[in-house]
Amino acid sequence: MVTLELSIGDYVLSGGELAAAVLTDAVVRLLPGAIGDEQSALTDSFQDMVLAPPVYTRPANYNGWEVPEILRSGDHAAIEKWMEEQAFQRTKTRRPDLLK
Repeated sequence: MVTLELSIGDYVLSGGELAAAVLTDAVVRLLPGAIGDEQSALTDSFQDMVLAPPVYTRPANYNGWEVPEILRSGDHAAIEKWMEEQAFQRTKTRRPDLLK
């Protein structure tokens, strides 16, 4: 008898083990002490009903892929604004249902 149904996405798995692992990770990481920096959970995708913005690292240019100039500018207010805009655009493109 099913008493609760949860979905981890629209795809087919070969068994329930992977779905159980995904669900366990999603829940356990919110428990105190489960992740190194508990504040990082506050910036996860979906926390504010938008996906996370793109993430870049060094080097600034890798195989023709360029880190946006704004992220190298040191202007923290402009970077924050850029990140918010990117998160919104990414959500609008990939998960518009979250914006409703």
